[in-house]
Amino acid sequence: MNKHLEGLVELSTIDKSVDAFTPQIEAVQKKIAKEQRKVDEVSERAESLKSLIEDNQSKIKSYEEQIATLDEQLKSIQKKNKAVTNEKEMKALSMEEELAKEKLTFANEEIERLGKINETKGEEAAELEATLSELSTTVASVNKEAQKELAEIEKQKEGLYQKRVEKISGIDQKILAFYEKVRNWAGNTAVVPVKKQACYGCYMKINDKAYTEVIRGEEIATCPHCGRILYLEKETAEA
Repeated sequence: MNKHLEGLVELSTIDKSVDAFTPQIEAVQKKIAKEQRKVDEVSERAESLKSLIEDNQSKIKSYEEQIATLDEQLKSIQKKNKAVTNEKEMKALSMEEELAKEKLTFANEEIERLGKINETKGEEAAELEATLSELSTTVASVNKEAQKELAEIEKQKEGLYQKRVEKISGIDQKILAFYEKVRNWAGNTAVVPVKKQACYGCYMKINDKAYTEVIRGEEIATCPHCGRILYLEKETAEA
């Protein structure tokens, strides 16, 4: 195996190692996101309850204003009753008074109903606040641990990047450019071994001519089917 091909095999191994950290990073990020989602869900529920309580308070205030107005209306009706001169006026005032009393009863009932709802929702909101406090502490702890994990991963990646730079310096630029071109579409299978005369990228058998080129290892050989860079593993080559 010529040194450039050997360099590509080693470079490919380094690139695989670097990319292998991606699932680890994603796992850490998912862990953080999972805990944050819990906080967001509870926070959203707490905000919803707060909005409901405020809306009910606004309705209660409106009913209280109606009650004040109705009380004034009833006082006014009582005064008018003293000045009634005929049955028609009496019936009209009686209907007005009855309607006012019905509205008054409804307003009082609504105030009581909304008050009970707010009492229940207030207790629920308090529980959510306590839960939110606990979850926030958990998220802070998870974040702290996650940052340590990510820092360790970055440290290991930096070491691999340094090895990559050193390895690249010993590879011909044209060959390196070809490798990067193949890697753009093949990813970490840009450089693959040949086993039982088959490309271990597309798993198709290569012809004798291509296989001979791979065995010689004098030039950069590619799979005639998929275009990946091929090489023989040391054990195979020795055999």
